Amino acid sequence: MDLKISYSTKGLENEAIESLIVFLPEKSDTRAAGLSSLAETQKKLINSAIKEEIFNGKTGSSLCLITGSSKPSQLLLVGIGKRDELNAETLRRAAGTAGKLLSGSKLKSVGVMLTNVLSTAGGKECGQSVSEGLQLGAYDFKSYKSSVNKDPKYIKIRILDKDSISNSNAVKHGALRAVSANLARTLGNTPGNDMNPGKLADEAKKICKSEGLEFKVLEEKEMKKLGMGMLLGVSQGSVSPGKLIFMEYKHPEAEETLALVGKGVTFDSGGISLKPGKTMDEMKFDMCGSAAVLGTMNAVAQMRPKLNIIGVVPATENLPGGNAQRPGDIVTAYNGKKVEILNTDAEGRLILGDALSYTIEQYKPDAVVDLATLTGACVVALGNHASGALSNHKELMERVSLAGEKSGDRVWELPNFPEYGELLKGKYGDLQNIGGPSAGTITGGKFLEHFVGDTPWVHLDIAGTAWNVKYVDYHPATGATGVGVRLLIDLISEWRPLN
Repeated sequence: MDLKISYSTKGLENEAIESLIVFLPEKSDTRAAGLSSLAETQKKLINSAIKEEIFNGKTGSSLCLITGSSKPSQLLLVGIGKRDELNAETLRRAAGTAGKLLSGSKLKSVGVMLTNVLSTAGGKECGQSVSEGLQLGAYDFKSYKSSVNKDPKYIKIRILDKDSISNSNAVKHGALRAVSANLARTLGNTPGNDMNPGKLADEAKKICKSEGLEFKVLEEKEMKKLGMGMLLGVSQGSVSPGKLIFMEYKHPEAEETLALVGKGVTFDSGGISLKPGKTMDEMKFDMCGSAAVLGTMNAVAQMRPKLNIIGVVPATENLPGGNAQRPGDIVTAYNGKKVEILNTDAEGRLILGDALSYTIEQYKPDAVVDLATLTGACVVALGNHASGALSNHKELMERVSLAGEKSGDRVWELPNFPEYGELLKGKYGDLQNIGGPSAGTITGGKFLEHFVGDTPWVHLDIAGTAWNVKYVDYHPATGATGVGVRLLIDLISEWRPLN
């Protein structure tokens, strides 16, 4: 379900809406919740529900009341928890609860009231949190449901802000962030038979064409000439040729360049080192890093920041075909390093390594962030509520962490001690592609460090946060989350030269 979100400073009495969403803290009546401007009959309904303990305002709580009037005919109460604990993320999650309720409704027009209570969640930006949460919560991937009407369905949402608590720009920005994250979700949810490397390149090209970005693809023939043995080694087991995709945004006043590199394994069987069959169907999600890059570039083109941004996607399948890469093979990376393949299921670091070294050499970015569903070890270490991070630059890492906290795409930095690098020293070549059973997430990141040189770099392992994240109200119960898009948007929005 898509929402068409707009902003209004008119009073509720001037809006033709079927339902009104209001947010209430715990242990608050309408007066304490800033809802004194509602009609007396509406306030009486809400206060009665609170008094009778039908609704308590706790985080995740909701209640639909019938007003007996035609304008609006429904009141949807959504809890925002304790007032002194309200912040942008809790408000975003509350709006996500409302969005999920809307996704199953037959409503056509809905109002959402902003009050002074909500401004404690970030001042003028509260409108952003509300519109973002609503759009994220309403997302539902039904492209392959034959019983669903294929015609697009919209609900018109009016953010009602009579007291100018927020503003139109904040509301629009929140909606853009959510739409771009939802784009990444849809790319991630699309099954491998409809999302191979070529089709992923087509999606990137479509975004570039519609948003005025530059687009380029390196084909396997060109990669072979350039010596990208790691990327080609992974790709050689599939009949679908690999691609190295570039999406470029340029601003005439930009003084710096940021590169975003996303792992694009559109299906990962593990190759010869075959994965267990039980959850292999979920390996369509192994391209969620690339989905985050495409979603971010969609937003960047509309935000127009004063920063040059390169979106890079090494795209391939990892399959056990007759020509597939074997454990024990030794390949030559783009930067000349000889790499022993001990496990073909440690393929993401291989394709990223060639993409990183080529991007840094050709575009000379001032900083690089890569995103990848890289290691199952990250899920063991951090679960599903924080992405793992490794970096060679303290300031850039701090900025990424702050952007993660602000956006809700939280990250946790892991140690980058040089001793971990000893685990990757090759027996016959320069490197081996796994470091053994210990510290798998760290050694995966340490492998990538060999391909970035001195360029400020942050690696984000999103294996635990990219799909099936429960207990976050604006995420679907199953499927891709679009993780990384909103983090990168916040990082870009606050960009300044690194020290």
